[in-house]
Amino acid sequence: MFKIFGFIFLWRIIGNPFVALLILFAILYLLDRRYVGIFPSITKPFRRMRQISKLRTTVSLNPNDVSSKFELARLLSERKKYKEAQPILHQIEDRYEQSAEYWVELGQVNLKLGQTAEGEAQILQGLDINRKAQYGQPYLRLAGTFRHTDRDKALRYVSEFQEIQSSSSEAYYLAGSMFKALGRDEDAKRAFAESIAIYRSLPKYKKRQERGWALRSFFAKMR
Repeated sequence: MFKIFGFIFLWRIIGNPFVALLILFAILYLLDRRYVGIFPSITKPFRRMRQISKLRTTVSLNPNDVSSKFELARLLSERKKYKEAQPILHQIEDRYEQSAEYWVELGQVNLKLGQTAEGEAQILQGLDINRKAQYGQPYLRLAGTFRHTDRDKALRYVSEFQEIQSSSSEAYYLAGSMFKALGRDEDAKRAFAESIAIYRSLPKYKKRQERGWALRSFFAKMR
């Protein structure tokens, strides 16, 4: 209702419905980014591309800069350029043998490239070094990988994730989404409800961070 009145108000002031609609969307986007966080960042892809460009230059000038190579591979993976990220990660393996983040990143790249057994083993190697690497989200990626081929394994990985993120709205939303994908609708509803309950119990300074996940859980629970 607020959106409709806002649109009509802007339309009357500006006199152009298309411009009014654009302005309304811009206002809603800015309010979401400031207070909620459901909409994705418009600027993030451009910042990432600039970072990749700078890192390419750094690596070309200093091939021994392994930290820049690792960051470059990570950003390439975020852009779904897995074939480009994989050889860069292999180049620095000897320097990152004890790094949980490295093995998790390499494993995720291999999962995306269809090398499932190798990717799973590498992610588990990283989680063996640090079970809380990337806040436990590699467990969800493994669950997603096996949700159609091995449901028992997928559910086990979801449980592992929940053990790590037991007080996070995001964790229960992601777990609920995974339960939904696995056809466990009642478990999904309970997870979404728990996500909302956790959000309500959080102190004010944490609610800004978790609000978007609680809203997602609310709408997911209604479906």
